[in-house]
Amino acid sequence: MAVGNRPIKDELIFHSDRGSQYACTAFRNILKSYKLVEQSISRKGNCWDNAVAESFFKSLKTKWGYKNNYNHFSEAELSIFKWIETWYNRNRRHSVLNYKTINEFELEIKNHKLEA
Repeated sequence: MAVGNRPIKDELIFHSDRGSQYACTAFRNILKSYKLVEQSISRKGNCWDNAVAESFFKSLKTKWGYKNNYNHFSEAELSIFKWIETWYNRNRRHSVLNYKTINEFELEIKNHKLEA
C-alpha cells in the first residue's frame, strides 16, 4: 500500500518481525521487485531492532485482532484495513511523531517541503 499510495523518492524501509510470512522467498521477491524498498527484519530475540514495527503489531493484535472473531480471511482483511486506515493512521497519536497522528505528520512534512 505504501508503494501504491505514495511516490517513493529516496527509499522505503519495510520493517517487520521474523514471521515466516515476511521471511519467505515469495514475499522477499515482491519487495525486491520495488527497487527502492529495503527490508528490515529484527534479529532473533531482539524486538528493539524494529521497535516501531513491533509496537504496531502489538497494538493491532491487542487492541483489535484479539477482540474480533472472524469466520473468513476476507472479513479479517477488511476489518484490519479499516482499523489501520480509520484509527491507527488518522486518530492514534504516536509518541515517536511528537504526539501527532500519522496523517498530521505526513501533512506537516509535505507542507514543509513545499515551503522549502
